[in-house]
Amino acid sequence: MECHTFQTPPAYHSWRPERKDRVLGSLERASHLLRGQLRKYFGRQRSFSRLIEQIGAREARLQALGDDQLRDSVDSLRHDLLTAGLTPEMTAASFALIRETSRRYMGMRHYDSQLHGGLALMAGMVAEMETGEGKTLTAPLAAATAALAGIPVHVISVNDYLTARDAEIMTPLYQALGLSVSCVVQGQTPELRRQAYLADITYVTNKELVFDYLRDRLTLDERLDPLLLHAEALHSNKQRTKRLLLRGLHFAIVDEVDSILIDEARTPLILSGTVGCDEEQEFLTQALQLAGQLEEDVDYFIDRAKRKIYLEAAGRQQIEEKSQEFGELWSGLVRRESKVLQALNALYLFQRDEHYLVSEGKVQIVDEFTGRVMADRSWEQGLHQLIEIKEGCELTQRREALAKISYQRFFRRYLHLSGMTGTAKEVAGELWSVYHLATCRIQTHKPIIRQQLPVKVYPDQQSKWQAVVARILELHACGRPVLIGTPSVAVSEQLAQLVTEAGLPRQVLNARQDAEEARIVTLAGQVGSITIATNMAGRGTDIKLADEVRKRGGLHVIMTEKHEAARIDRQLAGRCGRQGDPGSFEALLCLDDQLFVEQRSKLLWLVRWLVGRDEEGCTLWFCYWLFDRLQQRVEKYHRRMRQHLFKQDQAQGSLLSFSGRLE
Repeated sequence: MECHTFQTPPAYHSWRPERKDRVLGSLERASHLLRGQLRKYFGRQRSFSRLIEQIGAREARLQALGDDQLRDSVDSLRHDLLTAGLTPEMTAASFALIRETSRRYMGMRHYDSQLHGGLALMAGMVAEMETGEGKTLTAPLAAATAALAGIPVHVISVNDYLTARDAEIMTPLYQALGLSVSCVVQGQTPELRRQAYLADITYVTNKELVFDYLRDRLTLDERLDPLLLHAEALHSNKQRTKRLLLRGLHFAIVDEVDSILIDEARTPLILSGTVGCDEEQEFLTQALQLAGQLEEDVDYFIDRAKRKIYLEAAGRQQIEEKSQEFGELWSGLVRRESKVLQALNALYLFQRDEHYLVSEGKVQIVDEFTGRVMADRSWEQGLHQLIEIKEGCELTQRREALAKISYQRFFRRYLHLSGMTGTAKEVAGELWSVYHLATCRIQTHKPIIRQQLPVKVYPDQQSKWQAVVARILELHACGRPVLIGTPSVAVSEQLAQLVTEAGLPRQVLNARQDAEEARIVTLAGQVGSITIATNMAGRGTDIKLADEVRKRGGLHVIMTEKHEAARIDRQLAGRCGRQGDPGSFEALLCLDDQLFVEQRSKLLWLVRWLVGRDEEGCTLWFCYWLFDRLQQRVEKYHRRMRQHLFKQDQAQGSLLSFSGRLE
C-alpha cells in the first residue's frame, strides 16, 4: 500500500505547508497518463486484503482489554505514530484501535468494506463506495489516524447540513481517541473559524474552506516566504500569522469527491468586495430593454446545447443604432455589445425556479448538481444584477474580484488528498490526470439486490406526467414508498400539484426545503410515503426503511428526466437498495425532455415514430440508447471544457509565478 510519511514542521502555524504549483512537461504528462492506465489493471486489492487481516488480528487482542487499558493503547499509538510515521503497520494498528473504540463508544463496528475504503483514503486514492455503504463512518478511519500522527485534517463536504451532521455524529468517537473535532459552516465569525481550524479534525464545506484560504492570501499579501513569516512571528509586534485562519493544507478527505472536484471544477472561486456606481442601474436597465427588442435567429442565435448566445451582424447594427440615445456609457463598442450579450443571457438562459430562486426579494443561485441554494454566491460581470432587475428585486452592488482561484488549482496544493463517492468510474481518468488521484472500487458489504426496470419513453410531457402519476398511484396502493427525481425546482412543484390533485399526500424536497431536509428524508422510507425531489437533493443522506416496507419490496425510485451527467442518475438510483435492502428503480422519459430537445438529434423523426406506436410508453432499446448517446455527448463537451480551463489555469499560474503574484 502506498502510504505517506509526513514531516510536519513544529511551527506549522507560521510555515503554512502546502504543495507548490508545478506544470508537467510533455514527457512527464505522457508518463503520468501511462501510470494511470496501468493502475486500472494492477490494483492494490491484495495489499489491502493483507492489511485488513492484520487489523482483524489486532482487534481481537484489543477486545480483551478494559476501557482504561484501551485508553492507554491510544496514548501508546499516538507516540508510535509520531515516531514511526504513517507506515502500513502503524496504519493497521490505528485502524484496529479505531474500530474497537467505535464499537465500544458508538455501537458501530466498521465493516471490512469500510476498512478497505479507509485504507484507500490513507493511500491518497478515491474510494468508490456504493451509496449507503457508510462513508460517514469510513472517513474517521483515515482522519483519526492522521490526527493521531499530529497532522491537521480537513474533512470536506458539499453543504452545511452534511458538515455539521457528520461532525456531530463522529464527535464521541474522536473524543474517545483524545482528539478534538470542529466544523466550519456559513455565518461563523473569523475568530470562531480560527478556533475551528485549530482542532485536530475540522469538518468544513468546500466553499467555506476555499474562501477562508483566499482570505488568508489577502492577509499575507504577496509576502509568502516561509523564512520571512517565521522571522515576523519571532520579532514583529503585528504578526500576520495571528490573523490567519488556516494552518496550511496538510491532509484532506473530500466527501462526494466527484461533485466537488469535477462538477464544480468549472466554477471559479472569487473573493470580492462591493463597488458602487449611481449610473449602473440605469445602464443595466437599458441593456435589458435593448436586449428585449432583439429578435432570435435574426439579431442573435442561441446554442442551447452549449448554453451560449452569439450576436449576428444584424444584432450588432441594432445595438449600435438604438444605443445612441442612451448616453456616454454606450459609446464603447466592446462595452455595449458585451453588456447586451450578458442581458440576453439573463433573459433567455437563466430561468427562475431552475437556475435561481427569488426569496424575500433576493435572487438566490441554485446549484444545478445538488439542487441546493448556494448562499451568498453571485454571478459575475453584472449578470447577477441584470437578473435582479429582470425579477424586480432590489439591486445589489456589483462585486469586484479581490482574489480568485479554481478548485483544480486549490486541491492540488494539499500535501495529501483523497476522497470518497459512490460514482467515480465515469470520471476516474480525469481525477487521475488533474488531481493525481487513482480510483479504488470498494466491494459492497452485502450484495446489491436493487431491481432495474425497463426505461419507458413517451412522446410528450403530458403523457409522461400522466404515466408518472399513474405509477405513483399503483405503488402507493401497495404501501411502497416512492421517491421521484425531477430536474428542477419548478418541475418538482409542478409534479407535486399533480399528485395533490390525484388525492395523494406528498413531501417535496428541493432548494426551498433545505432546512427541512433531515425530516423529509427520515419520512421517505415509511409505508406509502411519496417524496418528490430534485435529482440530487438528499445526496449524502440515508433513507431508513420501515420493517414493513422491506417486506413489500423496499423503496421505489422514479427518474423523470436524464441529467447531463450519468453519475447523477446513478446517485438517484442509489437512493434505494442500500446495504442489501430490497428496492427498485425505473426511468420514465419523453421526447420533450431538455436533454433531447437541446441536443437536436438527427434521429428525432425515427424515435418519434417508434414512440408514437406505443401508448403505454416505448421500451425499445434503441430509444433509451439514443438518450444515453446524447448524454455522453454532453458529458464529453463538459469534459473538454474542464480540460480547456485546466490548461488555461496552468498557463495563468505560470505567468503569475513569473510576475511574483500567486492569485
